Amino acid sequence: MSEYKSGFVALIGRPNVGKSTLLNHVLGQKVAIMSDKPQTTRNKIQGIYTTETEQIIFLDTPGIHKPRSRLGDWMVRTARETFNEVDLVLFLVDAKEGMGAGDRYIIEQLKETRTPVFLVVNKIDKVHPDRLLPLIDEYREQYAFQEVVPISALYGNNTSTLLRLIMEELPKGPPYYPPEYVTDHPERFIVGELIREKVLHLTREEVPHSVAVSVEKMSGEGDGGLVTVHATIYTERASQKGILIGKQGSMLREVGRRAREEIERLLGSKVYLDLWVKVKKDWRNEEFMLKQFGYRDEE
Repeated sequence: MSEYKSGFVALIGRPNVGKSTLLNHVLGQKVAIMSDKPQTTRNKIQGIYTTETEQIIFLDTPGIHKPRSRLGDWMVRTARETFNEVDLVLFLVDAKEGMGAGDRYIIEQLKETRTPVFLVVNKIDKVHPDRLLPLIDEYREQYAFQEVVPISALYGNNTSTLLRLIMEELPKGPPYYPPEYVTDHPERFIVGELIREKVLHLTREEVPHSVAVSVEKMSGEGDGGLVTVHATIYTERASQKGILIGKQGSMLREVGRRAREEIERLLGSKVYLDLWVKVKKDWRNEEFMLKQFGYRDEE
């Protein structure tokens, strides 16, 4: 029997290139929220893929972008620090968008690390195959990637090849987590993220990035019994609160309905979801609030 292999793999890239989609596809269930809005991911989401001979711990980092607030600054620093903490970096790019200034910025950061880097060209389902080779050559001119793997995270095209190449790169070592684990985040964190995802899907303009969710309490039987979830959606202005509540509470009810359905699938139990909306002015620039919502490392 071959020796067991295990290691840490970072997913990096510009906002909205499909990092969370890839992670959820590989794991076969949702552990990272998805949205067509940039900077959806705020924490390093740890996803765990286990076979009989390997274990891959994925870190889905926040999209690297020019920060406009303390929250944004923390997100970018979190992503950059990940480069040197892992055994392999997957640099995801969008085949349809092509190379942009954000990609060049990330490549400059990668030049400062000794960690092996795979270029993963995502969304190949959206471009003609003739466009792929010139695009790959353009990226190769900027950096000596160890491997280049074109994929469609949405449809699963070539993801098995990507997994095989990752496993070949892993060092020998024991599994870090039991085989049934798919993430190290507590259920309460994922529940809060699922609620935030529905706000991202249903709101527009300035509202999505002004929202944080705090799950105040989770109680109940679980394992098929009723679970009660009390959560607060925080936003920065009274006008945003009005949008989130909606006419006669219609928006908040729809957020709650969609979130409850996903939380029930996650927990395998019926869920009573109690949602409130509160205003906390300019919370994205307040150290205390950032720590409270988990967007700051404890000193």
